[in-house]
Parts: sequence; C-alpha cells; structure tokens
Amino acid sequence: MRLPSIKQFRAFLLVAETGSVSVAARSLGLTQPAVSQQLRELERTLSVRLFERANGRSIPTAAGQSLVEPARRALAAAEDAVVLAAETRQGDSGQIRIGSGATGCIHLLPSVLGAVKRAMPRLSLKVTIGDTADLVPQVQAGDLDIGLMTLPRGTVPSLTYIPLFSEPLMAMLPERAGTYPKGIMPQQLAQLPFIAYRAAGDTRTITDAWFHASEVAVTPIMELGSFEAIKVLVGAGLGAAIVPKLALLTPTPGAVSHNLNPPLSRTVGYVVRDDKIVDRGFRLLIRHLEAFPVP
Repeated sequence: MRLPSIKQFRAFLLVAETGSVSVAARSLGLTQPAVSQQLRELERTLSVRLFERANGRSIPTAAGQSLVEPARRALAAAEDAVVLAAETRQGDSGQIRIGSGATGCIHLLPSVLGAVKRAMPRLSLKVTIGDTADLVPQVQAGDLDIGLMTLPRGTVPSLTYIPLFSEPLMAMLPERAGTYPKGIMPQQLAQLPFIAYRAAGDTRTITDAWFHASEVAVTPIMELGSFEAIKVLVGAGLGAAIVPKLALLTPTPGAVSHNLNPPLSRTVGYVVRDDKIVDRGFRLLIRHLEAFPVP
C-alpha cells in the first residue's frame, strides 16, 4: 500500500490554512508547480479530491477537511521523531542497558548512575543483575549495552574487555574468631567453617585457586549467590568467608575483616561489543565508571 509522504502533508496543510498554493510555495521555498504536483500526487494516493476553487482561493473539500487533523498528527509525529533521533544521537535521551554483579550494583553503581542521571535527566538507565557468566552472553547478543563485572580470564570474540581497577579480596570472620595481624593464611581460614560464593561465579574460581595454590582443601558448609547474604551469615557467627573489599563498605554487626596472606584480588571492569555505538550518554557513563575511587 502506497502511503502519503510528509512533504505532501506539509504542502497540503499550508494550502488548507492559507487558501493559496502560491503562498504555500513561498513558505516552503518551492515553486508553485512543485506544490501543485505534490497535491496531485497526494490526491492520487488517497483517491479523493482535496481542494476546489472558490473566489480565487483553494478551499478544502469534505475529504480535505477530514484530512487536516490526521495530517497535523502525522507531521507532528514526524517532527517528534526527528527531535528524538537527534537527542538520542547526542546522548540527551535514549537508553543504556547495564548489566552488573550484585556487589557492583549496591556499592558502585549508585554514585555513578546518580551522577549520570543528574547530568542527563532524560537518559533512561536500566540495570540487570547477574554473574559474569550470565552477563557476557547478554552483552554479546546485544541484550545489554555494557556489562560491569569481574573480568573473566577467557575472552569472547567481538567483545572488548576494559579493566577499571584491581579489587582486593578480604577474609571476613565472626568477631570471636581471633585476630590475624599479618593477614590470615589459607591453612588458618580452612580451620573455620567456610561460607563460599556459588561455584558458577568467577570470584569463587579465584578463591578456589588461592586455596589450591597452598595445597589446602576446603569444603564449604554453605554456597550462596550473594555476598550481602554471606556477610549476614558471617555476622551471625556461622562461618568465615572471602568477600570483595567493595562489599565491606557497609559494616556488618558481629563480623570483622582481615587481609589475606598471600594477598588475593580480582579485576573489575566492563565489557562492550566491538561495534558498540558510543554516544554522549555512554561516554559520560564510562567517564564516571573510570573515575570511581579504587577500593
């Protein structure tokens, strides 16, 4: 089905409002024959006569009168689309879909997203929570624009991995578990009931390797997918754990933290598609992520 063009609607509305093809032509910066041609094409498309001549003026027919409001709405919608596209291109509006681990969402993203939103109130920011293994495929598929995560050791073609900072991992113990001024060693931590992050997480892979390097075997009494839940259980005296330093920004009653000996860390960064279009809003998000103070 052939549809009218925006140019035809604009010419039609000007003639309907002024009653003059020549006036409409001057307003559009066109010749009178060019405007007349647009009107004839519009009439052929709609299979109706839109104007009749009376007293030297172009007067809308009944069909023409019924077309005025739909044509105005179509023209307004087209103009809105142009403005929206320009704002999205400039980053003034649009949407950024962000994937993040739960710890990053709680302790890192609030200040970053708050700063972005204050600078660009019309920018929509949507956040999805998941582990690295959950987020990387979503970024690769284009379901997420960016993934903030513990960077994996392996990489996926078509994705770019950008490190932000190296985050220390810390031992978290019940208050009554004793003190370790030089940091707690794998052998010492293995003597306590151990609460681990779930096996599918990259942080779990890092902590397992830390124990393995010292030839220490640990059998967790619990495995959870939330460091915030782990912190509460440690505070209740149920066991010890290894948690990211970011997670310790909020204190946990009944729990204390210690350095690990040897030290252990994970690399926090973000992942984007190689072909990601970077607009103003996305650049602003990256700038605030890169400015986040290293824990």
